[in-house]
Amino acid sequence: MVVNQSSAWQALMALAESGVATKHLQDWFQAQPDRAERYSIELDELYLDYSKNRIDDQVLDGLLALAEQQGMAQWIERLVTGDIVNDTEARPALHSALRGLQGAPASGLAAKVQPEIESQFNKMAKIVNKIRAGHWRGYSGKPITDVVNIGVGGSDLGPLMVTHALQVQQSPVRLHFVSSIDGTQTSNLLNTLNQETTLFVLASKSFTTIDTLSNAETAKDWLEERIERSGTLMAQHFIGVSTRPDKMLEWGIPEENQLLFWEWVGGRYSMWSAIGFPIALKVGMKGFYQMLEGANLMDEHFATAPLAENIPVIMGLVDVWNINFLNINAKAILPYDARLKYLPSYFEQLVMESNGKSVNRNGDKVPYKTCPILWGEVGPNAQHAFYQLLHQGTQAVMSDFIVPVERDDFERYSGADKDASLLKQHHLALANCFAQSRVLMLGDAAIPDSLKASFNSPYKHYEGNQPSNTILLKTLSAKTLGMLVALYEHKTFVESVVWEINPFDQWGVELGKLIAKETYACLAEDAPLASFDASTQALMKRVK
Repeated sequence: MVVNQSSAWQALMALAESGVATKHLQDWFQAQPDRAERYSIELDELYLDYSKNRIDDQVLDGLLALAEQQGMAQWIERLVTGDIVNDTEARPALHSALRGLQGAPASGLAAKVQPEIESQFNKMAKIVNKIRAGHWRGYSGKPITDVVNIGVGGSDLGPLMVTHALQVQQSPVRLHFVSSIDGTQTSNLLNTLNQETTLFVLASKSFTTIDTLSNAETAKDWLEERIERSGTLMAQHFIGVSTRPDKMLEWGIPEENQLLFWEWVGGRYSMWSAIGFPIALKVGMKGFYQMLEGANLMDEHFATAPLAENIPVIMGLVDVWNINFLNINAKAILPYDARLKYLPSYFEQLVMESNGKSVNRNGDKVPYKTCPILWGEVGPNAQHAFYQLLHQGTQAVMSDFIVPVERDDFERYSGADKDASLLKQHHLALANCFAQSRVLMLGDAAIPDSLKASFNSPYKHYEGNQPSNTILLKTLSAKTLGMLVALYEHKTFVESVVWEINPFDQWGVELGKLIAKETYACLAEDAPLASFDASTQALMKRVK
C-alpha cells in the first residue's frame, strides 16, 4: 500500500485538518508551560530543542505510529548491519561502518568490512603523518607546503566543510580545494603556488568524473612546466582516492599513492572514508578519529534508542509533518558560527541528492511531496538577506538553528586569556540565534510592550508561527561535528523510509553527466548539432 493511503497517514491528515495545522505556536506554549523540556533530547554534547514546531503529544504519537507502520526499526537495523538498502544499485549503504571504531559493536557485513577499513586508514595515517612531519618531498627535495584537493560533490564539499569548520587546528600544510570546471578557480590558485612544494589529491569515486580529471590534467600540465621526469611527477606530486585502483594506475598514480574506498560508500557519505584525507591533514589522524567517534556516538544512538527518544527519528518525523501535513516545502539551515559557513551547502547536497525523488522503491510515481528545498547561510549574513522572507513573506519555511554554546578557540587569537570583546561577540551571536527563532515562533507577541506603539503598522506586522529546531553543540569540535553530520544523514534516511524512496542512488546526477559528455563532444569536435533541440543548437552555434 502507498504510504499516503495508510491508516497512520490518514489519521495524521485528519489531525492536520482538525485545526492543529493552524494553531499558533504562542498558544501551544501557553497551554504547555513545560513544553521546552517535553520536546527536547540530549545526547552527549548535542542538544535538540524541537518545541518550536506545531506539534503536541497527539501529533507525535501519530508520527511514531506512522514510523512503526513503515517498519522504521527494521529499516534502521538493515542500514547499520549492511543489508541491501540501495535497491536500484543492489548494494548496502555502509557509511556507518566507516565509523565503527575498534571495539565498537558491529554485525553482518558491517563487521566483515572492518579489516578493509582499518587497512586503508592505516595506509592513510602513514601518508598523513609523513606529509605533516615535512618528510614528503617534492621533485626538488623540498617538503610539501601546499596540498590541493581536486574533486567535486561529495569528494569536495565534505572535506571543505570540515576543514573550514575546524579552524582551531593548525595544519603544517596549507589546504586548497578545486571543484569548478570552468578553469578560473584552478588557474587563480596555481598562480599562487610553487611546483616544487605542491601535492595534488585527486578524489573521485569512479575516477571518470570529467570535472575532476579535467582539473587534474591542468595540474599535471602545470607541474610539467618544471618537471620533466613523469615518474617523479606522479610519485611525489599526486595522490589518488577512489574505488577504482585500475583507473588510478592507468592515469599514472602508483599503487603506494592510492587510497581506496568502496562502492557501498555513497559519494555524499564519503568524507568518513579516505575521501576525508584532507581532514586528516588538517587535524591529524587523532582529530579524524575523533570525528568518527562523534559520528559513531550518533550511530549507536540511532540504532538503539527507542523511536520516541531517537534524535534522528524525531527530527525526520517532524520534517515529514511539516512537509506533508502542514504543506511547508522549504527549509533553511542557519548556523550561528562563521566556521560553519559551508554547512548549508553540505546539507543541501546530502538531503536533496538523497530524497529529491518522485518515484518510490517499487518504481511507481509518488502522489505526495518528498524532499524540501534546502538552503541557508551563516545566521548574521542571512539576517540581512532572506530573513525578510522568513518573517514577512507569503510562504511558510521551517528552519534549523545550529550554534555552539562555548568557544574554546579564542586563545588562538588572544593568548591564554580569552579576549573579552571576542567573548562578547559570541554572546551576541547566541542572542541573535535565540531572538530570531523566538520572533519566527511568536511574531508580534515577541515585541515588548514598550515598543508596541512603534510597531502599530501593517508594514511592521509579524505573523510568526514559523516552525524551527534549535541544535546546541557544547563546542564546535571534530567530535561534535561528527555527531551533527551523522544526525542529518540518519534524519534523511528516516524521511526516505516514510516516503518509501531510495535515498542512496542519484540517477538525476548521472543523467546530467552523460548529456554533458555528448554536448562537449559536439562543441570540441565540431560534430553535427541536429540531434539537439532548437534552443541548445542556437546556443552552441552562437558559442562556435
